[in-house]
Amino acid sequence: MEAQLSKDERIELRVSSTDKKIFRRAQKLSGDKSFSSFIVRIVKQQAEEIVAKNDRIIATEKDREVFFDAVFGNTKPNQNLVEAAKRYKSKKS
Repeated sequence: MEAQLSKDERIELRVSSTDKKIFRRAQKLSGDKSFSSFIVRIVKQQAEEIVAKNDRIIATEKDREVFFDAVFGNTKPNQNLVEAAKRYKSKKS
């Protein structure tokens, strides 16, 4: 059960009577005790999913950029990589 937090913010919105009826029906079917708790829970779930999806997209874009920079970038190998390549080639012969 979620701990009660101080609730000092308020959101007001207008919806059609059709929307309100379906929201009320869903609230009753879901078992939420109040209409407000139902609305907050559903909106919070959706908001968290949207944020998580966005964060995955941003991470994926950053990963793609790092990968292509590493593969196609114009950087020279560092000294450790040069030495590792020499050791590999000497063992291969």
